[in-house]
Amino acid sequence: MTATQERPAKARLISGPGMLLVWLYGVMVVGAVSRSVVQISTQFDKAPLAYSLSAVAGVVYGFITYSLVRGGETARRAALVCCAAELVGVLTVGTWTLVEPSAFPDATVWSDYGMGYIFIPVLLPLSAMYWLRKGSTRQGDAV
Repeated sequence: MTATQERPAKARLISGPGMLLVWLYGVMVVGAVSRSVVQISTQFDKAPLAYSLSAVAGVVYGFITYSLVRGGETARRAALVCCAAELVGVLTVGTWTLVEPSAFPDATVWSDYGMGYIFIPVLLPLSAMYWLRKGSTRQGDAV
């Protein structure tokens, strides 16, 4: 690389609406992790599946938050894959809680498609995937 050539800048994922996504995912990390820590440490035997799924949701939210803040193409792809997995999880658990409520004696973050969290768990991955795909298109246009 010569002195006149510059390294390509990392794709910023947190500009504009991306910053709102980081904030919302950060709130969901705190909500899901704190909820699962309390539930797992105090009443795990009551609903182990539900509390474990809330912990998994918190970890997924944390990874997506980290990927958005980190930026770059690799982080964008990783966040996109995690958002898709998150959406599959929300739809699966949401449907499962409606079809077989007895499987979940207590709610998870993703129960009833995130109704306990104002449906943010189902809307957030859709919004993030749109934002991440839009960022990919923008980058592709610049090349």
